[in-house]
Amino acid sequence: MSPIWHPFTQHGLGEPIPLVTRAEGSAIFTADGRRVIDAISSWWVTTHGHCHPRIMQAIADQAQRLDQLIFAGWTHEPAEALARDLVAITPPELAHVFFSDSGSTSVEVALKMALGYWANRGEPRHRILVLEHGYHGDTIGAMSVGARGVFNRQYAPLLFDVGTIPFPEPGAEQACLDALDAACRDGAAAFIVEPLVLGAGGMRFYPAAVLAEMRRICAAHGVLFIADEVMTGWGRTGTRFACEQAGVVPDLLCLSKGLTGGSLPLAVTLASEPLFEAHRSDDRARMFFHSSSYTANPIACAAACANLAVWREEPVGERIATLAERQARHVAALGGVGNPRALGTIAAFELEDARPGYLSDLAPRLLAFFRERDVLLRPLGNTLYVMPPYCIDEADLATIYAAIGEAIEVLTAH
Repeated sequence: MSPIWHPFTQHGLGEPIPLVTRAEGSAIFTADGRRVIDAISSWWVTTHGHCHPRIMQAIADQAQRLDQLIFAGWTHEPAEALARDLVAITPPELAHVFFSDSGSTSVEVALKMALGYWANRGEPRHRILVLEHGYHGDTIGAMSVGARGVFNRQYAPLLFDVGTIPFPEPGAEQACLDALDAACRDGAAAFIVEPLVLGAGGMRFYPAAVLAEMRRICAAHGVLFIADEVMTGWGRTGTRFACEQAGVVPDLLCLSKGLTGGSLPLAVTLASEPLFEAHRSDDRARMFFHSSSYTANPIACAAACANLAVWREEPVGERIATLAERQARHVAALGGVGNPRALGTIAAFELEDARPGYLSDLAPRLLAFFRERDVLLRPLGNTLYVMPPYCIDEADLATIYAAIGEAIEVLTAH
């Protein structure tokens, strides 16, 4: 028995954990010789495909020059180059780049920057507003601004209170906006949201017009707007960043996952000039107190630089558009599912189940069903989604949806 304690795994159930030995393109390969189609980009991180040659070469080259460096008071060229590239492709208002290690820590950074902003201005704003069903990570601050439930029930004593804004369900968008307006009038510090798609909350989509109105309301009341694009960024919704579709410029932008093409852990929080200036002073007590040992690791930064070069020099936009069209077509052809939907490269729908939600009894059965058919899909309860790397070909995509169709037939028969 392996000594490893795996994430989001109930070891008491004795479910098999395959050993993966290598990966290429849209597939992973197991020790027993199976080729498994990665239909969820290995938890939403792999964008261009596994082991993209350009990114792998950048990692190898950088590993021969500089592996690690303290980033407090020191710098290195991969981080400098990456920061320049990020500022060049994001709105000019987002002029400052703070490095961290993961999506969750990029959110922690944003929350601390927001509270530090108000504290350094001498204004007593502490309330964080969140969108119902949101998910932002598993560290304490990120859990606090996420939906309360099975993910974090055991840790409730550690979490801080937030103001929850109802999700803009179809036909109830105005109720969401009215609630946000009322909460902002009470002097909130910040509002954090996953733009256009709530990921772990069930792949819930909402319109770009609603996102734009959320931003307008926050700006009208001076409430900082935090866009968590950890999942939605890097092309998943059809554009490089989801905020682009709403013409929204946040005060703080959280990026990770596809930042390195999914090859290495790295995250950034981009901040506007006022956020930076609120912390800049000749008083050392007003500095931004946050770091980790591996902040801006040179090898990870080199991978991210190579990822941005791929975006510049390869037809990534065309690949995304092609995949988006294929996803929409396959989803439209499905029968026996609830609320079929697609946005960019993301497709999702619900399967009938007596116990809906994350602990649906259906989820582990589906996981095993797809694993037996050499397809890596990981349902969110009874919500099934497909989010493959952009390089996936039609044959692999058709195999994924054939397995889904077979699963639906089995469920219907039983």
